[in-house]
Amino acid sequence: MTFPPIADIKKELQHTDADVLIALCLRLAKYKKENKELLGYLLFESQNESSYVRQIKEDIDTQFDELRGKNSYLLKKMLRKILRFTNRHIKYSHVTETELELRIYFCQKVKDAHVPLKSSPTLYNLYHGQLKKIESTLAKLPEDLQGDYTSAIQTIL
Repeated sequence: MTFPPIADIKKELQHTDADVLIALCLRLAKYKKENKELLGYLLFESQNESSYVRQIKEDIDTQFDELRGKNSYLLKKMLRKILRFTNRHIKYSHVTETELELRIYFCQKVKDAHVPLKSSPTLYNLYHGQLKKIESTLAKLPEDLQGDYTSAIQTIL
């Protein structure tokens, strides 16, 4: 089965009644957790990005609190889980500053948790992959905003 391209879906949605659109959105949100989270972000959180970032940081803090006393295997799994969570919420936002703040915050929490980066190549690569993404995201920002983030980036290097 072939699926129609986004352009065709967009055209069809423009000709669809509002009540049918609401039903379609609710049906999408019902069957997939990510769809529900994205719809919730678009409806409730997108107007106040700073509140959204603060809320995600609190969730990251909660997840990092669970890291204490874990062996290296569980530490790797849990860090990947936290990173997937962070990446998912970055994807919802599409705001460069939000992406930069959350990635920097993740790296700062890794540093604060004293994760043994040098003893594990996997963790080292995970951390330095985030640093590369931070650098590429920082390059997208205007120069005046880049200065605001450079001091935070220096603390995680």
